[in-house]
Amino acid sequence: MVDGGRPIEAGCPASTAGIPGIGEVFAQKYCLDRSLGRGSMGAIFAAEHISLRQRVAVKFLLPRAMELPGASAPCLREARAAAAIRSEHVARVIDVGTAELGVPYLVMEYLRGRDLQQELDTRGPLPVSEAVDHVIQACEAVAEAHARGIIHRDLKPGNLFLTASATGVPLVKVLDFGLSKAADAAAEEDGKLMASEMMLGSPSYMSPEQVRCSKHVDARADI
Repeated sequence: MVDGGRPIEAGCPASTAGIPGIGEVFAQKYCLDRSLGRGSMGAIFAAEHISLRQRVAVKFLLPRAMELPGASAPCLREARAAAAIRSEHVARVIDVGTAELGVPYLVMEYLRGRDLQQELDTRGPLPVSEAVDHVIQACEAVAEAHARGIIHRDLKPGNLFLTASATGVPLVKVLDFGLSKAADAAAEEDGKLMASEMMLGSPSYMSPEQVRCSKHVDARADI
């Protein structure tokens, strides 16, 4: 997934959180290399698929997220949503499962670059043409998601990753479908317990409708 993410907090070794330690092999095929960053719900690591010698990124659910009802739902929901969207502007999902100590994980393509929030923190406001290009690329991913009945519910600069294609062309990838909502009731059922425990989304980037009730928003909340 990402190389250039925010550093993981010091003093919190991965192994103490039920997450495999650096250099350890889990699921009999992935070896963790180093930490890339962490968010409120998950920690991300660079890893290698041992047999294929393929560089990947692995997201593990953090202990505080594991304590919530329906804790494994976001990992599975993110995997299903990202796998359903074929756009080059969405990070590709490779695998999903549960590590030996019971921690859910998600394996994604490894990306080099940094997210748009980091870009803004470093450079300040971007030139209009550059900003418009970033948003248009993100919209391509979001449009396909909406066409497939998937609502992201957490679009913000930190979830837009700036990288490059194989030919070197600047490329925006929409990250983190962990809070996404599927239009069908059965998929929403998977996360209803977690939804009842917290307000879903990032307050500074949420529509008023999402603040009132995350469960019932539609595609307009992303727009």
